Amino acid sequence: WSMGKKRWVIFPPHVPKRIVKGKSLLQEGEDDEAIHYFMYILPRIKQEAAKERRIQDYADFECFEFTQHAGETVYVPHGWWHAVLNLTDTVGITQNFCSHQNFDHVWRQTRKGRKRMAAHWLCRLEDQYPYLAERAKLLNKEDKFKMKYSSKEIRDRENRKRESRRRRALRRMKSEKKDWTKERYTDTGTPSHRDLLSSTCLEKSTPARRCENVAWPEGTFRTREKNSSVVSP
Repeated sequence: WSMGKKRWVIFPPHVPKRIVKGKSLLQEGEDDEAIHYFMYILPRIKQEAAKERRIQDYADFECFEFTQHAGETVYVPHGWWHAVLNLTDTVGITQNFCSHQNFDHVWRQTRKGRKRMAAHWLCRLEDQYPYLAERAKLLNKEDKFKMKYSSKEIRDRENRKRESRRRRALRRMKSEKKDWTKERYTDTGTPSHRDLLSSTCLEKSTPARRCENVAWPEGTFRTREKNSSVVSP
């Protein structure tokens, strides 16, 4: 999905990678940035394909070009090469999709090209889709593939990050408590929302999520940091 205008070219999976990239057609001073690709490299690829139909790599050459306008959605089939050039200022939202049908292929590609991401993915599969996690491990065993990062390493790292965030939140909470207790009341003599926080939430280090029923003074605002013990006015 996109806001703005984009120019696309897509190639079916049977077109060889070296033909799609067109690096052999680059001239001195050129690179393969999107603007150069669409202005120079892609026209040369199509010219070569038209001349060299008898060569195996170009025998079944195909490509499809189109313009995506604001508000339109483009679905790129699995395995298709594609290149995109922004024609205007653009904001795009993209999403990769993996189903049960193409899981084997996606898993093999991910574990090879995105090693850390594959380990994180395997952890999530173990928690939410155990049968797919077992499938991934079976594929690793069949292919004699050894993961660079194990699930245990990833989980230990996540636990360390979680503990580090918790400690920082506690230190911040203690620091803010000292500042808040200096000013207990507002000018009108009404207990301030900071006073309510320090007395209700912080004296016993009660998690902030338990303070949701505090009677907040009219005209004040509160925000809660997700899964932490910190509440700020």
